[in-house]
Order: sequence, then C-alpha cells, then structure tokens
Amino acid sequence: MKRLLIILYICLVGLLAVTTFVEQAYGTDFVERNIYHTCWFCCLWGTIATIALVALIRRALWRRFPILLFHGSLLVILVGAMITFIGSKKGYVHLLPGATIDSFLESESGRKADLPFTIQLDSFRIAYYPGTEAPADYISYITYSLPGQKNVLLHEQISMNRIFTSQGFRFYQSSFDDDGKGSWLTVNYDPWGTGVTYAGYILLGLSMIWLLFSRSSDFRRLLNHPLLKKGGVFILFIFCLAGNMQAQKKLLPTLKRTQADSLAQEQVIYHDRVVPFNTLARDFIQKLTGEASYKGLTPEQVIGGWLLYPEVWRNEPLIYIKNTELQHLLNLQTPYARLTDLFDGSVYRLREHWQREQGQQNKLAKAIQETDEKVGLILMLEKGTFIHPLPTDGSVQPLSELEVKAELLYNRIPFSKILFMINLSLGVLSFLLLLHNSLQRNILSLKAKTISRTAGTFFSVALYLAFIFHLAGYCLRWYIGGRIPLSNGYETMQFMALCILLIACLLHRRFSFILPFGFLLSGFALLVSYLGQMNPQITPLMPVLVSPWLSIHVSLIMMSYALLAFIMLNGILALCLRKKESENNVSGNDAIQDNRIEQLTLVSRLLLYPATFFLGAGIFLGAVWANVSWGRYWAWDPKEVWALITFLVYGVAFHSQSLRIFRKPLFFHIYMILAFLTVLMTYFGVNYVLGGMHSYANA
Repeated sequence: MKRLLIILYICLVGLLAVTTFVEQAYGTDFVERNIYHTCWFCCLWGTIATIALVALIRRALWRRFPILLFHGSLLVILVGAMITFIGSKKGYVHLLPGATIDSFLESESGRKADLPFTIQLDSFRIAYYPGTEAPADYISYITYSLPGQKNVLLHEQISMNRIFTSQGFRFYQSSFDDDGKGSWLTVNYDPWGTGVTYAGYILLGLSMIWLLFSRSSDFRRLLNHPLLKKGGVFILFIFCLAGNMQAQKKLLPTLKRTQADSLAQEQVIYHDRVVPFNTLARDFIQKLTGEASYKGLTPEQVIGGWLLYPEVWRNEPLIYIKNTELQHLLNLQTPYARLTDLFDGSVYRLREHWQREQGQQNKLAKAIQETDEKVGLILMLEKGTFIHPLPTDGSVQPLSELEVKAELLYNRIPFSKILFMINLSLGVLSFLLLLHNSLQRNILSLKAKTISRTAGTFFSVALYLAFIFHLAGYCLRWYIGGRIPLSNGYETMQFMALCILLIACLLHRRFSFILPFGFLLSGFALLVSYLGQMNPQITPLMPVLVSPWLSIHVSLIMMSYALLAFIMLNGILALCLRKKESENNVSGNDAIQDNRIEQLTLVSRLLLYPATFFLGAGIFLGAVWANVSWGRYWAWDPKEVWALITFLVYGVAFHSQSLRIFRKPLFFHIYMILAFLTVLMTYFGVNYVLGGMHSYANA
C-alpha cells in the first residue's frame, strides 16, 4: 500500500506540473474542462486521501496527536473542496438601475438559477484616488428584499473586498458597464464546502503551531540537539548614509543648481499619486537614459533645460537604444539617439519600422515599442501634458514636509544597487573564508586564528549594517506609499532580501555558515529586483489588492522562500564538505569534519519545519484572500498550482520514518537542492514563462 501511495503521489505532482504547461498552450478553459473539473481527477485525490487515511490508522498516529491533527486537517480541506466541487453554484448577475433581479446565470451551464430574494441596483460609483483617474474602488449600492418580506426593503453596498451575503449566497463586485451605470456581480453559493474548508485551515494552523512547540515533537528534539545549542545573542548597530551629488561635466543650457533643488520639492500628480517633482523628473531620466542622472545634471535640471531650451536638447543624445538592429536601421553610431535622429523633417522614422514589425514578438519589435514610448514622453513634456501640478481648489491633499523629505531621500539613495554590490562581494569573501576554515584539517596557528576571528567580527558587523540599511530603505518605501510594499515582483524580492538578512542576523552566531548564505541570497534577491525593475515606482494599488490578507499571504510565502533558500545552500555546502572528505580519504574518526556535516543536516531539518509551515499557511491564507475578494478560494492558477507542488514536494521530506532513504544525509541534501527548483519555478518560471493572474512579468 505504501508503494501505491508513493506512485500515486508522484503521479499527482507530475500531473499538476504538466497541466500548467498544457494550460499555457491550450488555455484555462481546456484544462478545467479536461483535467481539473473531471471526475477522474477528483477520484485521484480521493484515492490518495483514502490510502493516507488507512496508513494513519495502521500506524496508530492517535498516539502522536499533533501529527494526526496535521494530516487530518489536510483531509478535512480535501473534503471541503470536494463538497464545493459537487454542491456549489457559481455565476454572475447583471444589474441595471431600477431593474429587479430574482435569478442569476450559472457560469458552467449557462442556465438561469433562482434567487430566494430580489435585488436591484440603486446606483454604481467608481471611487478615484484624490486628484487622479486611478480607480480606488468600485461600489454598487443595492436594495434587496428577503423571502416573504417584499415590502421590507434593505439597503447594502458591494465593493472590492466587501461582499454581500444573504441566504447562503455571496455577491462580489466583478465588473461594470462601459457607460458606468450598470454593474456586474459574481454570485457564489456554497453553504457547506467553504465552512468545512475553513475548518480545515484552522485545524491546520493549530496543528502546525502544536508541532513546533510541543515538547515531544521532532522540531523540539532537533532544537535541543547538542550540536545546535552553541551560540549567543546578536547586537544591532545604527547605520547612516549621506548621498553625494555629481559635478556637472558639460555645460548645457539649463536651470541653476539652486533653482533645480528648489524645484525638486514642488509637488505634482504622477502615477496617480501626489509626489515631489524629483520623483517625476528622476523617472523621466531613468526611462530615457537608463540612468538616474545625465552628464552630472540633476533630473530637475534636465527637464528644466528641455522646457526652456528645446532646440538645444533635441540635439542631445540621451535616448538609450539597446537593440543593435534598431541602431543600424536608424544609422546610429552610438546606442544613444537624439530626438532629431528619429525624425526626418516632419516624418517620424519609427513609423515605417513599427508598421512592418507590428504584431511580431521579436526583439526588434520590442525595441521599437520601447523607443516609441520614450519619444512619447518627450513629446508629452514639450506639449505640457506630462507634468500635472496640484489643483488649486483644495481637492487634493498635499504632502507634508516630512513626506517630501522622505521621498527625496528615497530617490537619492539607490538602496538596491548599493546593497546588491556590497552583499554579493562580502558573500563571496565570507564564503571563501568559511570553506577555508571548514576544509582546513590542520590545526590553525595562533595568528591564523586571530585573523579568522577578526574577519568574522568584520563580516558580522557588516551583516547587521546591511540589514539596518535595507530596513531603512524598505521602511521609507512603506512610509511613502502608505502601504506594506508587497504588491509586485520588485517589492516581494525586496521583502525576501529583508527576511534573509533578518534570519542571518538571528542565526549566524550559532551557525557560522548562515552568514555567507545571508549575504549571497540577499544580494541575488536585490540584484534580481534591481535588474528586473518590475515596478520600482510607487503607485496606488488596484482595488482588489487593498486587503490585509494580501500582505499576510505574501509575507509568509516570502519568509518560506528565504528559509528554503538557506536549506538549499546548506545542502550545497554539505556536498562540498563530503566531496573534500572523499578526495582526502578522510576516515570516520575525523570528528570535526563529521560534526560540520551533521550540523548542516540538523540545521536543514530544523529550518524545514518553519519553512514548510510558512508556505502552507501562506497558501491557505491566500485562498482566504481570494475567497474574500472574488468568491473562489482556489482557481487552479499556475502560481497556485506550483505553490501547491512546492508544498507537496517539501512535505515528503518529513516522512523519514516511513521513507528511510530520507535518513541518509547525502540523499536528504540532494533532495533539498533539487526541491528548490520548484521554488524557482513558482516565482520566476510562472512569472516569465507560464503567466496567469499572479504573474509579475507585466507588473
């Protein structure tokens, strides 16, 4: 039976992985119709659950109640999902002002289904962020009457993350008519399945906490292992950084520096929020040149110069074109083009190339589109449509002096650029030192020990400073945006780097190998965010993202990824030590070498508990957010599927009693290294290959 369960488990994980690629090729409707919403797929889950239940009974797990509760909660979640699949109804309703509705249209069958009450739309309104055209919320004001009480009219409003529930039916704001009068609501009827599923979530959370803190748990046993009881507390230091301005290298007609610095603090509306002029100017220069300044001039000086002396700046080569083919087509000698290079009199030279490459997905077409956008920014600046001053009627609240200074400081200090260079450099140096100390079999001299301790102190202090510096930048972005920065790929990678540095600060004194891993992992995360530039601008959130569930969900997921990354690097280091041991034909009596490898294994097994539990909690809290937002706690989106695959893959490693191969350190570390590929696929693969609702690729 165990062998059958393993085979079915592997088949399930493989099927889920393959299905995400099938969805990319044939569409969501195809995989839902032929895989996710089929009886055989449900039977596969049911068979695995049944065999697992029999295994739980055979192993008499009621004697280890926390483990029984954990597995039982997963079964409860599956039962709830099955009830939802069988008994729920989903559909939508179109409301028009004054029209009374007593039914809804089912999504799958297309048939009408009766409602036990009537509902009508009083009005629909789009709420905007002050002074902008960015929607802050979509609100439907409705009137409804309960069964047998048609004369009693009740009033309610439905908006994003604010649902209306009555008689077991839930209504979600999903869309609206182009004329802004009619409203579309999603209808969900699931009186039992959601409750059972939520009960499973609660049991899962309680069981995970119990497994972590129970005195008889494996986690506590690992935590109290003699090899893991060394260490101490960490000390935090305060770090300050001052930015320096570059000197002007070339004389160009522009504003004086004092005038430009004064202009930087003026407030405008940009990206649907109130910002200092420096934010707009910096973004303008960044998009045109790829740099935060131009020839030693501040962004305000560049924009001021272009507005005052357009005939000069039109001949200034500051439009960066990376694509060599487009450079050749435009007869450019350098990657930087002047605005005049893109016009032949009144003829726009890109138009011909754009028409020829339109609809293509090659690099040339993308380069033409990017260059056209840059030209559009310049033309908007010249026409006066790029800069939007604050309205004088008092309809928009200006920023406080502190908010302006905070954003100016954030703009002038490239936190990500500084940190990824420093962290990667220190990570490589500290890792080389760690390898030297770990592979050194001979007794170190007194001088060598002194140098090693001094280097260790230096790296420790640098780690604390890096954490504080990154925390300062992250908190500045939080303060400026007025929300937790977790809404896009750039911000989630920033948060992941912060989690990695925090974990490294907490654990590096106890485990020396954590320090270089903290530098390297945080450095790579910051490098990805810096190079990707997925959405570095601080912009208002879409209405559906304005939910505390989102922040909790993303925070837990990214903390899990950080811990799993540490486990992966632990595995790589353990394999390096093992390889060195075999090359030197080290016998089993080498206690120091054996202790280091064993310590790495113990740390990985220890971190696996909170990492997997954070992942599980993040997945299921994300389901709660989805249910609150649009009435569907699981949509089989590629990112959801790959997150589930990751949870299933790492969950196998806990079953060392039944799967004895996981007791072997070599296999365990190799498995942890390979398992991290699912994390990479979940975050990067889905974002840039598979797409879906959760993709950050186009954020």
